[in-house]
Amino acid sequence: MGERDVQKAGRIGLRVESLRSLLWLAGVVVAMMGQPGSAEEERASVSSASVYPAPPPLSDLNPPATTVDDWMAQIEAALVQITSVRLEATETGLQVVIETAGGELTTPTTTVSGNALIAEIPNAVLALPAGEDFQQFEPAGGIALVQMTQLPNDRVQLAITGVEAAPTAEVSTDAMGLTMSVLPGVVQAGESEEAIQIVVTGEEDEGYNPSSASTVTGTDTPLRDLPFSVQVIPRAVLDDRNVTELDDALETAGGVTPPQGRGSASGGAFFTIRGLDALVLQDGFRGFSFAPLSTNDIERIEVLRGPASVLSAQGGLGGTVNLVSKRPLSEPFYEVSATVGNFDTYRGAVDLSGPLNESRSVRYRLNLSYENYGSFRDFVDGERLLISPILTWDIGQNTSLDVYGRYTYDRETFDDGIPFTSDGEPVDVPRSRFLGEDWGEFTQDQFSVGYRLNHDFSDNWSVRHTSEYSQYQPERYYPSAGFAFDFDEGTGEIGRVTNNADGTYHRFFTNAEVLGRFNTGDIQHQLLFGIEYRYAAEDPGFQFGNSYPSINVFNPVYTNEPFERAQFFFRDDNIDSIGVYVQDQIDITPELIVLAGIRFDYADQFRTTRDLGAPREEFTQTDTAFSPRVGIVYQPIEALSLYASYSTQFEPSGAFNLNADDSTFDPEEGRQFEVGLKADLSDQLSLNLAAFDIRRQNVATPDPNRPGFSVQTGEVASRGIELYLNGEILPGWNITTGYTYLDAFISEDNTDIEGNRPGNVPEHQFSLWTTYEIQQGNLEGLGAGLGLFYVGERPGDTSNTFTLPSYFRTDAALFYQRNNWRAQLNFENLFDIEYFTSANYEIRESVNPGEPFGVTASFSINF
Repeated sequence: MGERDVQKAGRIGLRVESLRSLLWLAGVVVAMMGQPGSAEEERASVSSASVYPAPPPLSDLNPPATTVDDWMAQIEAALVQITSVRLEATETGLQVVIETAGGELTTPTTTVSGNALIAEIPNAVLALPAGEDFQQFEPAGGIALVQMTQLPNDRVQLAITGVEAAPTAEVSTDAMGLTMSVLPGVVQAGESEEAIQIVVTGEEDEGYNPSSASTVTGTDTPLRDLPFSVQVIPRAVLDDRNVTELDDALETAGGVTPPQGRGSASGGAFFTIRGLDALVLQDGFRGFSFAPLSTNDIERIEVLRGPASVLSAQGGLGGTVNLVSKRPLSEPFYEVSATVGNFDTYRGAVDLSGPLNESRSVRYRLNLSYENYGSFRDFVDGERLLISPILTWDIGQNTSLDVYGRYTYDRETFDDGIPFTSDGEPVDVPRSRFLGEDWGEFTQDQFSVGYRLNHDFSDNWSVRHTSEYSQYQPERYYPSAGFAFDFDEGTGEIGRVTNNADGTYHRFFTNAEVLGRFNTGDIQHQLLFGIEYRYAAEDPGFQFGNSYPSINVFNPVYTNEPFERAQFFFRDDNIDSIGVYVQDQIDITPELIVLAGIRFDYADQFRTTRDLGAPREEFTQTDTAFSPRVGIVYQPIEALSLYASYSTQFEPSGAFNLNADDSTFDPEEGRQFEVGLKADLSDQLSLNLAAFDIRRQNVATPDPNRPGFSVQTGEVASRGIELYLNGEILPGWNITTGYTYLDAFISEDNTDIEGNRPGNVPEHQFSLWTTYEIQQGNLEGLGAGLGLFYVGERPGDTSNTFTLPSYFRTDAALFYQRNNWRAQLNFENLFDIEYFTSANYEIRESVNPGEPFGVTASFSINF
C-alpha cells in the first residue's frame, strides 16, 4: 500500500485542533435534531484520526463533558490504540500478537478473499511507533504476507495471505490486546490453483465521500492527486434522494444546468457545466440520447468540471459526466425495491448479482426496472423500461473479460411548457396548463452491447481493450407551440405547428490502452497510452412548420386530431474519428505530482441533406488537432493539495457552416486555466475549492458583409469559483453541498449580443443534501434528510430578451432501515414554491415549470 493511501495517525492531533470550531457547531446541530434526553446523553465521539465512531455508552461518559476540550478528551479516549504487532512462528504455523495501550479490542469478524484471510477490528486506531502501517513478508511457512492497515470509520484491517490457500485462525482477546493463532491453508484435492485466485469485484462503500475517480486520468487515481475539479455523486446519495433520472441526480452537483426540453435536440443527455456544453459518458463511452437517462443501474456519477482533453478531446469544453455502472459481485446479492408517489407514479426495480460457479471466476449482475409515471401537467404521462445485464469472466489469474448489454424504452407525452410575456413575466395560468395534445408523444428504443478485456502482463504493465455498439431510434410526433413565435398576449391565442422526426442513430466505439508503472531513479511514473476509433451514422427525417390549429392559453380547447405524417427533409450523416493519446502521471516527490499528456485527433465528416423531390446537397470536411494538458499538484501536508492546470479542447465545426468563399470552418477550440485546493478535513470529509477561466473560440457568428454566411470571430468566456464539501461530519451525519459563482458571457460577436449571458446559465447556484441516521439504541436505523437547492435568475435565451426568476427549493426525506430492508418517504418542493427549470430551445413561448409539492414512498429489501 502506497504512503499516500494510509492516513497518518501522527498528524491526527493537528487535524483535531483545526476542527474544534467545526465540531462544536456540529455538536450543537446534532443536539437540536430532536433526540431524546439531555445534551449530555447524546455525545458523538471523535477518533484520534478525526473519524467519528458511534457514541460510547452513557456509563463511559462519567462525568459528562461540559466543554469542547472535555468532549474531545472523552472522544479520543473511547478508541483502543494498537501500539504493537508481533509475529511469532510456531510448530504449526504463526501466532499474531496485537498489543494495545490499554483497553480490550472487540473480537474481529473474518472473511476470506482469494487466498487471504481478512480480519476487521472495529473501534480501533493504529498508533504504531515504527510507521503508519505494518507488513511483513513470509513470516512463516505457508504464509506469504501479514499486513495491518487503518481503514475509514475507525476500523483496522489485518490481512494474512497464504501461499497456496487462505489460512485459518483462532482468535482470543484479553484486557491488553488480541492473539490470533494462524494455520496455513492448503489446496484440497480436486481444487485447482486458479480456483483459489478469486478477484473481489465489489468496491468498498465509501459513503458520501468517494476517494477516487477514473474520468480524468483513465486510472483509478485518488481525487486529492488530481489537478482538476472532480466531484463524485455516490450511490448512497441517489438512494437517499430516491432519484432515478440523471437530471435529478445532478442537482447535487454545483454548476450543472439541466437540458432544455425532453425528447428534443436540446434535451436528454445534453447538459451544461460552467456555462458550456458537457459530454455524457457511460463507463467512459460517449453517451447519446434524446431521452432522460436512467440511473437505476448506476453505482456512482463522476463529474469533471472543465475539458477532459486527453481522454476525450472532441466537445465537452464545460465538463464531463461519467456514469459508472454497477459491477458483478463475488457474493450473492438480491435486492427488490418498489416506489409509489403522487401524480400516479409507480416504479419497481430488481438488482441481482453473484457468482455462477464454485470458483467465482464467472459472475453476473442484472438490473431490471420499470417506471410508469404521471405528472402535475395536464394529460402528461410516461413510462420507462430498463434491462441491464453484465457478465464478468476471470479467464485466468491475470485476464478478465466483461460482456454487457443495455436496453431502454422510453415513452412520454411531449410537453412544450408555458409561454412568457414580452414583459418577461410568465403567463398567469396554472402551472399544470398543457398546450399540446395528449396523443403527441416522444418514444425511443435504444440498446448497446459491448465488452471490456483486461490483461496484466505483470504487476506493473497491463493492457485493456473495449468496444461498444449502440443504436437509438427516437421519434417525436406532436403539435408544437414552441416553434410558432405566434403568441397574442391580448387574446391568449398561441399558434402551433406540426413537428415529426424519426430515424436511426448508430454509434461504434473501440479503444485500446496500455498502462505502465515504472521508476526513473526516485521518480515514479504511471504511463497511459491509448488509441481509439469512433464512428457515428444518422439518417433522420423531419416534418415541421406546417400549420396546426392554434390553442388558447387561458381557455384551451384540444382538437384530439393527429396530423398526417409527411416528412419532407432528410439527413444522412457519417462521421469517422481517430484519437491517439499519451499521458504520464509523475510523482516527482511524495509531495509533488505532475500530470502531462497530449492527444491527436482526426475527424472526417460526410453529410448530406435533401428536401423531398430536390437534389441532394453534400458536405465533407476533415479536421485534425492536437490537445495538450498539464497539471501540477503540491501537497505540503498529506491532508492538503494545492493544484494548477491548463487544458484544451476542440470540436469539428457543424455541418454546412461555410465562409462566403465556400471554404469550410476551422474547428472550434477551447482552453481552460484552473487553480484550486483540496483539503481532507478528516478521513471522511473533504473540501474542494476551484477558480477557473475558460474561453471557447472560433464560434460562428453572422457575416456582417455577406448576409446568409458566417465568420468565425465569436468567443464565449466563462470564469468563476466553485466550492463544495462532501462526506461524513459525525457518525451517521452525511453531507454533500456545493456553491458556484459563474461569470459567463459572450466576449466577442459581430452582433449586439456581445456581453450577453448565455441562455439558462445562472450566476449563482447552490445545493445541499444532508442526512442523519441514529446509530444506536432503540431507534437505530431511523434517519432524516434535508435538501436545499438554489438557482439564481438567468436569461431564457442568448439574446437576453427575458429572464427566468431565481428559486429556492426545499426537499426532505424520512427513512428507517434495519438488517436487510429499508422504508423511505421523500418530499420534493416541501413548501410548494412556483419556479421554472429552463427555457426550451431558447424561446419565450416555451418555458418548463418546476414540479409542485410531491411525495414518494419506497421500500427495498435485499437478501
